[in-house]
Amino acid sequence: MRVLHVITGLDVGGAELQVRMLLQHTRNDAEVLALYNPAKVAAMIREDGGRVRDLRMRRNTELSAVLRLARLISTEKIDVVHVHLYRACLYGRVAAWLARTPVVVTSEHSIGETHIERRRMTAGVRALYLATDLFSDATIAVSETVRERLVKWGVRERKIVTIPNGLEFEGLVFDPVRRRDARSGFGIDQDAFVLGVMGRLDAAKRIEIAIEAAAPLLGEKCKMLIVGQGADRERLEGIAAVVGVADHVLFAGYQADGLAMLSALDLYVSTSAQETFGLSVLEALANGMPALFTACPALDGIATERARQVPGGVADLRAEIRKEIEAGPRPRETVPAVVDRYGMASVAARIDDLYDDLAAARRKRFRLRRRPSGPAIGGDRAHVRAR
Repeated sequence: MRVLHVITGLDVGGAELQVRMLLQHTRNDAEVLALYNPAKVAAMIREDGGRVRDLRMRRNTELSAVLRLARLISTEKIDVVHVHLYRACLYGRVAAWLARTPVVVTSEHSIGETHIERRRMTAGVRALYLATDLFSDATIAVSETVRERLVKWGVRERKIVTIPNGLEFEGLVFDPVRRRDARSGFGIDQDAFVLGVMGRLDAAKRIEIAIEAAAPLLGEKCKMLIVGQGADRERLEGIAAVVGVADHVLFAGYQADGLAMLSALDLYVSTSAQETFGLSVLEALANGMPALFTACPALDGIATERARQVPGGVADLRAEIRKEIEAGPRPRETVPAVVDRYGMASVAARIDDLYDDLAAARRKRFRLRRRPSGPAIGGDRAHVRAR
């Protein structure tokens, strides 16, 4: 089948990197379209040999983009439209309906208790999401937490399938050479204890809590490495200066070699108030280091002393960080249950199976609605409206 993944943008982020890995593992003929901003992840996909399209939207209310996308879907004879992230859901699902796409799937990566992708969950936002959900055959929730939030928000439970995010574990194995080189590049002593944060620098991640908790423990032999870019960087740099640790909190910005950054760390810290999955924590565990987190639905049901959930306060987090520093760097060990549950190949296969099941169900409905004289053209539209 021909599959078109429609996503809001392709800057570095969890959903964007998941789409890249799906393209690498799918058994279908798949490509990706960004509504706008085909940034670093688009370049990665092209380097993999994948295809990327750019709809070149210029503003968030560019309604003509729906028609452009519908024409593309129809012209290219797309069998499955798979949408990711809020803006792509609105435009992609309507365009797929207009193009009479056989199968439309939504992946919900980032719905929180109060925000969806850093957007407050107002009545208007909810109404638009649920209205366009009528054109989607199924919604993939990346965790049971996301499933529960979707049901609470109004998505019909029978349409929701829980399929977790996946990881490429082979590419996350600890590398001592990369560790040495990364530390040298940032001027970090090879014997120093390094705790770190990786991901988009966004206020919702509450990275200031990690900085404030670690501040009294930092010095020449203990550093903090913050890897990623985002609008919150300037504020976080100011906080590090105010608490007197600007020389010991290193802001690395975007780094293409994520394995080197993980390998450079001794302890991973995640302080998000809300998480739909917790991919960065799993990546840290796959690299073999311990992790402290405030929220990580992906670890529900997985018992391991390598990852500990802590309350969101500064004092509690500081106490846990202190324990790890005093114990010293731990030997690298993976968590087998994480590897078994979240391998990318099996996750991609489950998504491909979902496409097949939905396509088969649609063909069966169409056969049942055929008239003796031929296909019921209007009946197909009725089916799509009833999704």
